[in-house]
Amino acid sequence: MNTAASPLTYRDATGADVDEIVALVESAYRGESSRAGWTTEADILQGRRTDPQGVLEVVEAPDRRLLTVERNGGIVACCQLEHRGAHAYFGMFAVSPVLQGEGLGKAIIAEAERQAREAWGVTEMHMTVISVREDLIAWYERRGYRRTGEMTPFPYGDERFGVPQRDDLRFELLVKPLA
Repeated sequence: MNTAASPLTYRDATGADVDEIVALVESAYRGESSRAGWTTEADILQGRRTDPQGVLEVVEAPDRRLLTVERNGGIVACCQLEHRGAHAYFGMFAVSPVLQGEGLGKAIIAEAERQAREAWGVTEMHMTVISVREDLIAWYERRGYRRTGEMTPFPYGDERFGVPQRDDLRFELLVKPLA
């Protein structure tokens, strides 16, 4: 079956999805497999991007959703949505490296924004991106996000976030108004 022609389906993750989601996120950001796509962080961070406990916490939290995206019965992408008052936070966005560059990311982020707006009535979407990821920030800017210049420190020494390969990592807040 031609995967490119198959429709995407969206649903909230369950505990049964945790291992598949961890494998997807790791493949999109870390290690050699991530180099098949353009979102790799392999040159700036090593170690894990997430773990089963962290994913399960998102799945089970009442103010969070882990949106899974399926094609042909398999999870090909995911993103975290978190309700934070007047805005929602968007994170843990991963698309299978072998499917990156096909327009899935654009469709998924638009659906995530729609769902956050409809479910929670939020007026903005917030996210943080590692500030040295200029290509990724530019991609989000093309989707209507703007750089705020607001930085938060990278949690050096906390290996839950990976093992930094540089000493200049920070997170920048990006914001998009949701109409």
